[in-house]
Amino acid sequence: MTRPPPSAEATTRRVRRLLAVGPVVVMAAIAAACGHQPRNSSASSSISSSSPEPPSKSSSAVPPPSSSAAVPPSKASRRDDHEALGKAGGLVPDGVAVSDDAIPAVANLDPDLLKALRQAATEAAGDGVEFVVNSGWRSPNYRSQHLREAVSKYGSEAARWVATAATSPHVSGDAVGIGHSDATTWLSDHGAEYGLCRIYKNEPWHYELRPEAIDDGCPRMYADPTQDPRMQQ
Repeated sequence: MTRPPPSAEATTRRVRRLLAVGPVVVMAAIAAACGHQPRNSSASSSISSSSPEPPSKSSSAVPPPSSSAAVPPSKASRRDDHEALGKAGGLVPDGVAVSDDAIPAVANLDPDLLKALRQAATEAAGDGVEFVVNSGWRSPNYRSQHLREAVSKYGSEAARWVATAATSPHVSGDAVGIGHSDATTWLSDHGAEYGLCRIYKNEPWHYELRPEAIDDGCPRMYADPTQDPRMQQ
């Protein structure tokens, strides 16, 4: 007897099942190409759970996997990734002074900027004002993560305000963020004497080195980072 062809409804259900599995496979391929494991279980486990295979008749038919069959991510690699976004990548703990060479965000600043900053901090201390570093040098990975978080939280418009790793003066070690309003007020009044200039009107904490300011005063500030030509590169 000739078996009747499958109904249109059965064919439709089958196609839908294939389409449902397809994106999982594609996501797994992309994740593998990027070197990242998907947040959810892997595509292979998802597929096997939806289409289970019958158990083997003999437990000895399939040898147990060797200890090298599935190597977990290196602990050292995970630690390196964590450090790249921690202090080693530019994260600044609370209360860091400009003299703290143990903090990479400070130690990796441009030497001339750091020298001017420390000279100014010494002078400000005589006036009872303390400089606290809120931000300084940042690694490219740290900066990129900062940009991704800003875009995720505020949308694509944030990309106009947050510099990329290629354009950020923090990555090059040419910018520092100073905390406490009394310190930023002191720098606003005296920073030019040390070549330290505020760059953006909307960022009173952001200072960079402009050596010519010692004689000529600081250049005109940009209203915000979107007007800085360096951010447009």
